[in-house]
Amino acid sequence: MEELFSKGLQVNVRCRDCEERKANIRVTIELQLTNSPVHKRDLLVRLTDDTDPYFLFNLSISEEDFQSLKVQQGLLIDFASFPQKFIDLLNLCYSEQESDNPRFLLHLSSQSPVLEGPANFSVVETNAFKHLNHLSLRLFHGSDKEIKDYLAVCLSSLKAEKQALEMKLQKTDEDLSRQLSYAQQTLSEKTKELDKLRSECTSQTSSLSSRHCKELQSEREKALELQSRLQQQTELLRQELENSHKKSSQQLHSRLTELEASCRELTERKYKNESVNRDLKIKLVGVEEECQRSKQQILALRRENSSLDTELHDKERLGSQLQTRVAILEQEIKDKDQLMRRSKEVLEATQQQKESMEENAESKELQITKLEATVKSLSEELIKANGIIKKLQGEVRGLVGKIKVKNTVTVSQEKLLQDTSGKLENVEKDLQSTQQHLVTRDEQVSKLKEQLETTVQKLNESREVLKTNENVINWLNKQLNEKQLSSKSQSAEPLDRPSLLSTATGLKTGKSASSPVDQPSVQQTIRHTGDSAGLDSKYFERRDDGTPVYEFSRQTKPSVASAYFSA
Repeated sequence: MEELFSKGLQVNVRCRDCEERKANIRVTIELQLTNSPVHKRDLLVRLTDDTDPYFLFNLSISEEDFQSLKVQQGLLIDFASFPQKFIDLLNLCYSEQESDNPRFLLHLSSQSPVLEGPANFSVVETNAFKHLNHLSLRLFHGSDKEIKDYLAVCLSSLKAEKQALEMKLQKTDEDLSRQLSYAQQTLSEKTKELDKLRSECTSQTSSLSSRHCKELQSEREKALELQSRLQQQTELLRQELENSHKKSSQQLHSRLTELEASCRELTERKYKNESVNRDLKIKLVGVEEECQRSKQQILALRRENSSLDTELHDKERLGSQLQTRVAILEQEIKDKDQLMRRSKEVLEATQQQKESMEENAESKELQITKLEATVKSLSEELIKANGIIKKLQGEVRGLVGKIKVKNTVTVSQEKLLQDTSGKLENVEKDLQSTQQHLVTRDEQVSKLKEQLETTVQKLNESREVLKTNENVINWLNKQLNEKQLSSKSQSAEPLDRPSLLSTATGLKTGKSASSPVDQPSVQQTIRHTGDSAGLDSKYFERRDDGTPVYEFSRQTKPSVASAYFSA
């Protein structure tokens, strides 16, 4: 058991249905180490009252309990540094408990009308705005056994202190008796020396008194002679002084009359000057008060000026960052507009090509139908010709004798057959070419459909990007307007600042679009400003085709919230 802290502190005690009172309570912090293989450490916090032996509140905090306490109260330290930080807070309360308006206070509150059962022991920092609760511990009232153990420990410590004091008292008695005997011996020796010195002194005084009497008689005679001489000289001097005094008295009387007249004038001047001096003092007091007020106002104005300068620099920096960001967003919007226009042009061209291809396909289908009709008519003619040939062959077989007569007819029929076969071959060739042409047209139509689908996807993506960009710009305008309204309400004199839309339009008219060479550096600045403004870096990623994609999400960051973008 190692005792880390033990002091009597002033604590504000509050019970249910009772008024708040102040009491001097001893706060003891001990560190208990166990010799088990795990080597656990427990922090013991004890509250006792030196005047009331039955006042006992205990709390044992292990490392597991501290983890739950850390999560509940948002502590930023570990268990190893917790005792020292707690002791530092108690020392701050001890150092400020004598002041009229202490900054750190200790509170002990209980829900029961008497301090029984569990109680909350908290360290509170007070300021003009709010009471901040740094730490709150739930202590438990000691049971009878714990009170008996505590009283036994106190009794054993008192007995040990009593034994130590008795030993110290015996030692001091022995030392004082030794010193007393030594002092008595030295006193007897000093009395003997004093008697000797007194005898010597009496002999010396008798000799000196006789010698002094003789010298005194001789000096008296000399003094009588000097007295007679001095009397003669004083009479002569008296006569001379009387004469001179008469002359000087006459002169002084005349001077006195002059001085009285001048004194009257000076008194009148004095009264006048005193009245003037009073008026001047009153004016001086007023001027000093005004000077002090003006100094205080100057100091306050200097502080406000410095704070306003810092705010102005921060806002100018943020404004420049937002301006660059708005310029980049405008450039991206322009790029998206160009892409939209190009995609629209490509889409229109593809639609025109599609329409022309559909018209060509319809014309080809009409041609194919016509060719099929001609093929059917030719096939019917071929069938009819085959029937005629069969009939003629029968007739030829039957009428061999009539061949010579009908040679002309057969020759003409053969010519017709040759022409029809040639026409059939040409029609078959045309049919094959038209089929190949239709296959190529089908392939072209499928390719055009794929291109149309890709362009439609790009169009949808660009529309989504435009929507996200508009959301980002609206959100930035909203945040900047809220910040400007809050700064205007806080400051006494409003500062005229242009809105984000005016800066955006100024950038559109005054600044030219950034070149493609500067786009990597611009994107780095966008990422830098986005990180500083609270937006995630994934809003500034690039797509495969080189166009940046901004995705706006409301993911909060833990502790890097700026003044304009609240977390």
